Amino acid sequence: MIEIEKTYLVKYLPDGYEKFPSKEIIDSYIPGDVAHPNMRLRKSGSKLELTKKQPVESNDSSHQLEQTIKLSEVEYVALDKINSKVVSKIRYEYPYFGLTAEIDVFQGELKGLVVVDFEFNTLDERDSFTMPDFCLADVTQDLFIAGGMLCGKKYADIEEELKKYNYKKII
Repeated sequence: MIEIEKTYLVKYLPDGYEKFPSKEIIDSYIPGDVAHPNMRLRKSGSKLELTKKQPVESNDSSHQLEQTIKLSEVEYVALDKINSKVVSKIRYEYPYFGLTAEIDVFQGELKGLVVVDFEFNTLDERDSFTMPDFCLADVTQDLFIAGGMLCGKKYADIEEELKKYNYKKII
């Protein structure tokens, strides 16, 4: 499947976001000894899956080939034993003008970081999209914010990159 999306740093959480469906997501990126792993073991509520993402065109993080395999609990537990780097977040599915804003509120060592993803059906849809006012900056192409780069890090590890956007921790 081809995934077309944009990722933004959040300036403030939109009113009422917490009233919409949410779920805890635990992502384990493998292999754990690679700087930017592109394979992800995910537990999202009761959903278990293994996903690999890679850009369709070189260096375009907004347009990726995504291959996902649904897993049984036995398969998940077995794969979860592989050396990995973990990141956890609460994802809120906030409606925004016919789209779903996937607001990720990071937990643990990344507490204070909030990003939002918008998925699109076409490249034209992506290209004509206007950043919402609750967003601070488009970071789709910034490597430091990719899940495989955030895993295993602390907020302090990415703070210098965030300062470039005048990002303020959201608690």
